[in-house]
Amino acid sequence: MDDIQKHVLAERALAVARHCIASRYPRAAFAYVAGSIMRGEGTTFSDIDLVVVFPSLKRAWRESFTEDGFPVEAFVHDPQTLAHYLHQDADSGYPIMVNMVVTGSILGPDIDNARVMQAWAARMLAAGPKPLAGADYDLLRYQVTDLADDLRGTRPPEEIAAIAALLYQKLAGLMLLGRGAWAGRGKWAPRLIRELDAQLAAEFDAAFSLAAAGDGARFLALADRELALHGGRYFDGYRQEAPLEARRPETSGS
Repeated sequence: MDDIQKHVLAERALAVARHCIASRYPRAAFAYVAGSIMRGEGTTFSDIDLVVVFPSLKRAWRESFTEDGFPVEAFVHDPQTLAHYLHQDADSGYPIMVNMVVTGSILGPDIDNARVMQAWAARMLAAGPKPLAGADYDLLRYQVTDLADDLRGTRPPEEIAAIAALLYQKLAGLMLLGRGAWAGRGKWAPRLIRELDAQLAAEFDAAFSLAAAGDGARFLALADRELALHGGRYFDGYRQEAPLEARRPETSGS
């Protein structure tokens, strides 16, 4: 798809989003239209991300539907619920909703408030993630350690590929967040590693490709090298407590 076709696709998507707002959310104050199509990176199979903001709602929700051939993911909020999820995203290190707001095209009557919230989200994004620490950090190190250990020894190629697929996201998160960069899920993980360090991304891609084909040695070495930056393997001493409410009355079987 060339640049002209991508531009045409983005214009079509924007028109579809405008129709969605008018027909499905006529009382919305404003909305952000985001996604790879709007960035000029989409394909004919890409969806439209739509963040819709009402003046006030009882609760937020998300819904999926198809409009004029486009799959649409709609995230419906009021200012307070959107603020909650923006903070939650930032705290997690995976700023999915934050990115939608920052990069989205604005629709709707309340342009001024939409721009205020967009500027606030942009400052949040520019500030970067919180330093890795606490329970989430311990869990990530433990998960990378546990999955890397599964790659040690001799296994069938299909098992190595399955383990590597699980390790991919966890290791990418440790690489990015451990270097003070935002993390991303799915297709965003390789993009963000490439933006951060092209050489590291090339090593990561090559090692994972070999692991997906059944040879996990380089992917294991990469995981061990990354863990070494965080004090090494983390297994002994790891503890995760269940919530106090994780219980129910005993029942007797008959």
